[in-house]
Amino acid sequence: MVNEGVAVRRRRECVECGFRFSSYEEVEILNLTVVKRDGRREPYSRDKLEAGLKRAFEKRPITHEAFRRLVNIIERDIQLKGRNEITSKQIGEAVMKRLKKADPVAYIRFASVYRSFTDAESFWEELKLFQRGRRRTNTPRQK
Repeated sequence: MVNEGVAVRRRRECVECGFRFSSYEEVEILNLTVVKRDGRREPYSRDKLEAGLKRAFEKRPITHEAFRRLVNIIERDIQLKGRNEITSKQIGEAVMKRLKKADPVAYIRFASVYRSFTDAESFWEELKLFQRGRRRTNTPRQK
């Protein structure tokens, strides 16, 4: 198992030429319905998750492999909920949780769209919350 338990590496061999290679089989979320904010229901789409993350990571230093791993981890978090339906809000929160650890700029970018910031004050408030959370978990406060 690779990619945090969501992909399997298999060794293969071409039957015609004998060339040996590795393939990776990733878990795919099937039969999951997303309940949108307005109550509509639609099938889960990995493409939509990737598109949102790509916008957040635009011009940020992330490798293709790290990006794939992040998508797989978020999907694993969704699967662990063990439901056939999930709200778009729950997906957004799963993304925010993982982005906060992965890249602060991507986190703020995603939060600005996800939380629908309407002005600079909303943006600033989220940034302050982010900084307080990072200080609490990453840096001990001095007396």
